[in-house]
Amino acid sequence: MNIRSLTRGDGVVIGAAVLLFIASFLSTAGSPDCSGPLAKYCEAQDYGSFNAWDSVSGLMSVYLAGVIGAAIIVVSRALPQPRKVAGLDLGQFGVALTVFAAWTAFWALIDSNSAGPGLIIGLIAALILAGGAIASPLLPPLKVALIGAPKPQAAAPYGAGPNPGYGYPGAQQQASQGYGYPGGQQQPQTGQPHGQQAPADGTAGGPAGATAAAGAPADFAPFWFAVPVARPLYGEDGAPAPIAELAPGTWYLAVEQRGQALIAQTQDGRRGVLQDTTGIQRG
Repeated sequence: MNIRSLTRGDGVVIGAAVLLFIASFLSTAGSPDCSGPLAKYCEAQDYGSFNAWDSVSGLMSVYLAGVIGAAIIVVSRALPQPRKVAGLDLGQFGVALTVFAAWTAFWALIDSNSAGPGLIIGLIAALILAGGAIASPLLPPLKVALIGAPKPQAAAPYGAGPNPGYGYPGAQQQASQGYGYPGGQQQPQTGQPHGQQAPADGTAGGPAGATAAAGAPADFAPFWFAVPVARPLYGEDGAPAPIAELAPGTWYLAVEQRGQALIAQTQDGRRGVLQDTTGIQRG
């Protein structure tokens, strides 16, 4: 059953059915005129103790008929597929039952010499019940969903909040950052003269360093970025299996560009190739 398929009209039907059920416990007969010679007979009867549950015909034809009709209507609206009873749609059968309950309650009140609150409130509830059942599919205000759809929560921008993602630009970095992070402290290599820094990563001596420097654009500068959705990070050796997965909400460092791909470094120091760079957010 889909509760969100119920409408305001169904809410009216449910409320009227509850009121009708409560009315069945109220007195159906008022206090008669006990003046005159018949006063002694009136005193022997407690008219306030009679309700619909003392009369099976009135209970079944008015009160329970209306409640059952309302239940059928609500169930038929919540079912994914309409059901039929005796050739009638289940909802139409429930509407007919509520109209029958209102019709019987009207004539029961007319026929009563001294109507009690059970009959009066029962008639009002039955009329509201039948009216709501008939008007629900016809009036636009009653077609509005009883329970609105939940509003989607606005996605927070990357790095927002009290605990921004790893490597968020401007966030305080620890002093133990690895070599190669922008602004990180560079450590001299062993064997270098005192005060002389090691050559930049990617331009270190040797053919491998020269090849890496030649493959990267001359104007490329490392930057922080975040991915909009989870994306795989492949090894630089060209292996088909990913070595890591970049998650949204976390900032990563792009250390090199190879064509449309980026060489990214994760928080644990691993480097790999991000092949899909569409929609990334630069820090």
